Amino acid sequence: MNILIFNGSPRKGGNTELLLTSVAAGIEQSGFRAEYIRLADLAIHPCIGCGHCEREGHCIFADDMTALYAAIEAAHRIVLASPIYFYGVTAQTKIFIDRCQVLWSRKYLLSERKAYRDDLRGYMVSVAATAGEKIFAGARLTIRYALDAMDCPLSGELLVKEVSDKGAVAGKPEIMAEALQLGNEICRPD
Repeated sequence: MNILIFNGSPRKGGNTELLLTSVAAGIEQSGFRAEYIRLADLAIHPCIGCGHCEREGHCIFADDMTALYAAIEAAHRIVLASPIYFYGVTAQTKIFIDRCQVLWSRKYLLSERKAYRDDLRGYMVSVAATAGEKIFAGARLTIRYALDAMDCPLSGELLVKEVSDKGAVAGKPEIMAEALQLGNEICRPD
């Protein structure tokens, strides 16, 4: 099973990374490995809305995103993680998602991709410093539609409120256990 974990947090060793480490441990407990991709370490040019991908099915920029298109298309499970910044995903996550316009164009405009393979599933992992009632609403919509462009229905999520300080989530063993369990669930066959 090909599993991708995208970490959209710019903070090394932060709460998002700690949760993803536990998710990856659950995946390994299930006998699988995930490819971990830290978006902040990649050179991904922002989408400029030129429309090239809508006509040609590929982006005009040849950067670190280029290899990710093939990885996404080969994946069976995709975990997309981002802390909440102003009720949305981080800039690093958003640049990655915006560049998935190529996949959206292939699927919806060029009919090059079939909708939802039966073996694909997508997951959202997110942390927020505050406890706002709708703190994850904007990010959830963005991630859900990004996963749709990747042909992965949103199949599960781990959303954690009130973790602001770096590493604070490690002091919440029940949340870390949920992350481990999510890793196990990701590996279950359909």
